Amino acid sequence: MMRYCFAVDLKPDPVLIAEYEAYHQAVWPEILDSIRASGISDMQIYRIEHRLFMIMEVSDAFSFESKNAADLANPKVQEWENLMWKYQQGLPWAKQGEKWMKLEQIFNL
Repeated sequence: MMRYCFAVDLKPDPVLIAEYEAYHQAVWPEILDSIRASGISDMQIYRIEHRLFMIMEVSDAFSFESKNAADLANPKVQEWENLMWKYQQGLPWAKQGEKWMKLEQIFNL
């Protein structure tokens, strides 16, 4: 089992943040199915102000390449991702169009 952590920012607008959180209280079933089918066994998202942190635990069968290919081929996932861009913005140092950025682990007890 591997764990990965990611960060992205939300647009700093309280109304948009509330809408984003509402979507994540009722994530579309097709999105949940896609996440599970890719080998992700656990996913959690945390927020402080307008910064989000995601923790993802994956099986040994998981690969970012396979997940990306499956997402690109899934119209419902593409619809969700496009909708989430209404609320998200890249981190200040992100490249154009870059969303969730992988964090580097610097300590482990």
